[in-house]
Amino acid sequence: MRWDEIDKQACSVARSLSVVGERWTMLIIRDAFLGTRRFDQFQSNLGITRHRLSERLGKLVEAGVLVKVPYNDRPLRYEYRLTRKGLGLYPVLMSLARWGDEWMDKGEGPPMEYVHQRCGNKTHAVLTCSECNEPLRPEEVTPQLGPVLLKVAEELRRGGEAFDEIPPLLRRSM
Repeated sequence: MRWDEIDKQACSVARSLSVVGERWTMLIIRDAFLGTRRFDQFQSNLGITRHRLSERLGKLVEAGVLVKVPYNDRPLRYEYRLTRKGLGLYPVLMSLARWGDEWMDKGEGPPMEYVHQRCGNKTHAVLTCSECNEPLRPEEVTPQLGPVLLKVAEELRRGGEAFDEIPPLLRRSM
């Protein structure tokens, strides 16, 4: 499967990467969370070429992660704001930051710390179970087929040709 067709996979990770998996995209989103709104600010902060930035911003707008809002009429200029869909990437960004702090800091500590405004304490991302609030550990979570892959599995049972849509690691649970 080609990269530009990755959104067609019956896999939430692949579908997500079709929007945020390009090299500069998460840095653009990071800067948007830090308050960057305008094209020139993004370019200055990131050191990305104008062409590449324009392409990435356009894709994020098309995907509904950012919205273009005019801030000047003459000449017409836009700023980019996170949508609800874009704000939904906050846990991903915080999890990436925590991973980088833990595994990529070269013993120097985190480059940025986060303070929870409600309690005033420094915080970091923690992945917990939505039902019991216990921390989620990989060895304690079992993936199982969801509605989309159950449908694909049913089609396979009836002689369909959709087996390739099932991620290899999940095929064995069928």
